[in-house]
Amino acid sequence: MSSTPVRRLVLVLGDQLWMGNPALDGFDPSLDRVLLIEAPGEADAVWSHKARIALFLSAMRHFSAGLRARGWPVSHVEMDDAADLAEGRHRLDHRLAARLQQLRPQALHVCEAGEWRLQQAIEACAAQAGVPLHWHADTHFLCSRERFARWAAGRREWRMEHFYRQMRREHRVLMDGDEPLGGAWNFDADNRKAYPKSGPGWVPPPARFEPDETTHEVLKLVERQFPGHPGSLADFGWPVTREQGLQALQHFIDQRLIGFGPYQDAMWSDTPFGWHSLLSVALNLHLIHPREVIDAVEAAHRERGPQALPLASVEGFVRQVLGWREFIRGVYWQQMPGLREANHYGHQRPLPDWYWTGQTHMACLRDAIGQTLRFGYAHHIQRLMLTGQFALLAQIDPRPVADWYLAVYVDAIEWVELPNVAGMALYADGGRFTSKPYIASGQYIDRMSNHCQGCRYRPAQRTGAQACPFTTLYWAFLDRHETTLAANPRTALMVRNLQRLSPEERQALRRQATDILENLNDL
Repeated sequence: MSSTPVRRLVLVLGDQLWMGNPALDGFDPSLDRVLLIEAPGEADAVWSHKARIALFLSAMRHFSAGLRARGWPVSHVEMDDAADLAEGRHRLDHRLAARLQQLRPQALHVCEAGEWRLQQAIEACAAQAGVPLHWHADTHFLCSRERFARWAAGRREWRMEHFYRQMRREHRVLMDGDEPLGGAWNFDADNRKAYPKSGPGWVPPPARFEPDETTHEVLKLVERQFPGHPGSLADFGWPVTREQGLQALQHFIDQRLIGFGPYQDAMWSDTPFGWHSLLSVALNLHLIHPREVIDAVEAAHRERGPQALPLASVEGFVRQVLGWREFIRGVYWQQMPGLREANHYGHQRPLPDWYWTGQTHMACLRDAIGQTLRFGYAHHIQRLMLTGQFALLAQIDPRPVADWYLAVYVDAIEWVELPNVAGMALYADGGRFTSKPYIASGQYIDRMSNHCQGCRYRPAQRTGAQACPFTTLYWAFLDRHETTLAANPRTALMVRNLQRLSPEERQALRRQATDILENLNDL
């Protein structure tokens, strides 16, 4: 590695892989250098899925190759760098410190990190090295941290719906003058259906990308260095370049967007992807930009018409990208670092072992966790109403639950993972941006899936040997938090149903719930 001082060292993090990275603005190849760092500590910060590790490494190496093809000087520190391993440098900040000492840059430039921990580590590292650090606002997002802070200031409640409408107006998305296209802001009445009783039928598969030589090398590296980590690499086919990200976008618009709206909440055994886009992978690595995603979807709707691409599906998808994705990032930076430790209900139980194996008798969780371990993916209802809801009802400590989500999903970066898990699924922040805990009995799962048909448990039963753990723990949750839930208009009806139970029924419910909670690993 050259010891010649550089004017500007640009650190590109693994989720910032696009040429529009603002830290690259004004880059002069004759004076500046790009630095990318692979670090075992990032794979071990949580017990990361092999596919998640491989995705980041492959995408980083492809991005480096693209920079070098432009003639830009790049220092790419690989995972198994011999010098770093010999010196015990496993963490990203330790490897960064060594490069700051070697390269002696006049300044370090970095796009805003997607994780509080990493941002703090980079700041401390630069300060210790005496190198001026320049953070650049992440222009990948359509709402800056500062813009969200202004929107949130003085609001008693943060509600995505209010934010989403403002974003639609500001960015002129799906608008007809000053009114929403189609006369409504959302079309949930047409969306969020279960599959027909006969099943989903044929669903066009998502785009899949055969690993090239670079990716094959990464897959071998991950198997060699992280053999004990969860998950499989056998089905790895995620986009790792911008070109592949754009192909995935077009494939979704052409073949799968039409079914996204109505079936975005539906679940079915051995149907891991449904009609979902899977574009969160390319978006969260910054391979593609949310504005180009939204523009492409809008253009397709205009050109093909509402019969080919119904407005309900188009709006439902735009809501996820322009609404929820931007909103949740704003929430993360407003609530950190406290959100990491939030535990509104004081839950302390450990995560059941089967979250890492999928070996449970509950068919819905067996299917969701099994596909997660195979692909590193599950869609938002599987995450919210299966793995997330069970952790809430079973009184699991929010911290290991959040760590599990960050570990097992290939699209997980803390800015998007933590508020979705701790804030929404687990209600650990006490409802700062949600109006109620997201809870339901096993009958909801029965209505939205086919999982209950072959399960040993019965979704309608609260007590007894075949009682569904979701159902028992749902009613026990209502019983335990009866007073506060009765005062909330969105959960008051649930409590009124609880109050119809006799004292004997409620006592039997409590006994059953206690038995389940004391034997979670046996479910």
